[in-house]
Formats: sequence, C-alpha cells, structure tokens
Amino acid sequence: MSLFSYREDELSAELTLLREVPLFSTLKRRDLRVLEPILHERSYVHDEVIFEEGDEGLGMYVVLEGQVRIARKGLIGSKEVTRLGPGQFFGELSLLDGGPRSASAVATDSCRLFGFFRPEFLEILEKHEKIGAKISFQLAKLTTMRLRQSIQGAQINGSL
Repeated sequence: MSLFSYREDELSAELTLLREVPLFSTLKRRDLRVLEPILHERSYVHDEVIFEEGDEGLGMYVVLEGQVRIARKGLIGSKEVTRLGPGQFFGELSLLDGGPRSASAVATDSCRLFGFFRPEFLEILEKHEKIGAKISFQLAKLTTMRLRQSIQGAQINGSL
C-alpha cells in the first residue's frame, strides 16, 4: 500500500469523532467523506449564543470541543436542561421540519462545532439515497428513544 492510499484511507480526527455520534454511526468511511464537504465548522466563545429558543431551526450541531448548555425558558428566567460535550449533538429535529427551536443553546466555554444544515441534508437525501436513508433511520430511532425517555420522566414526575 502506498503512503498516498494510506493517508486517503484515514479519517480526520473530526470524522472519527463524527463516526461515534449515534446519528452517523452506521455510515461507512466513504459515506463520511461524502458528508465532509457539507459539514460546517463553527467556533463559539464563552457565553456566546448558538441559537435561541423560538429561532427558525436551520440544522443540527455536533460538539467537537468544549461544552454547550441547552436551556428552556421558564416563568422566571431560563432553566438548564442539559450540558453537552464532545461527540454529543443537538438541534437534530430541524433537519426534518425547520420549525422553531424548542430550547436555546449557549457555549459554556470556547467550543468548536460541526453544523449539518437542512438544505445539505435534503441534498444528501436526493443525491445519495443510501446515506440519506441511513441518517434518516438513525434520526427516527433517536427521536423515538428521546420521546420515550421524556414520557417516562413525565410519568415518574406525575405530569402524565
């Protein structure tokens, strides 16, 4: 094997991390390489808003470095829902509907993210059906899992 083909076969650190994200875990190396040019790297500083609750959902994000706080508005200020670190993702429902954000996302420290936006996702569905189907199926599975966890949490707390 030549040095060139060896390097070509390796995945960048970012794509290796992306492969660990459940939404992209079923993709092969060549599938990830199809996604690479449409993944948009973004950097944020401490307390910088990534998006606010109610904003139009343009796409999802994967945390490469740093942490992101997800919070929802309440009667008195906002309440933190969770904190996400490297390999975790958020905003994925916007790939499906582009509807308003259900929570805000704020960088808790300097962070780097990959953005995967709806227009590119729709293009993948059209031009690379197998890759689009894999991502869509994982998206459906993860959304269902999160919905079930939410319902179970509500039942435990007596809300249902």
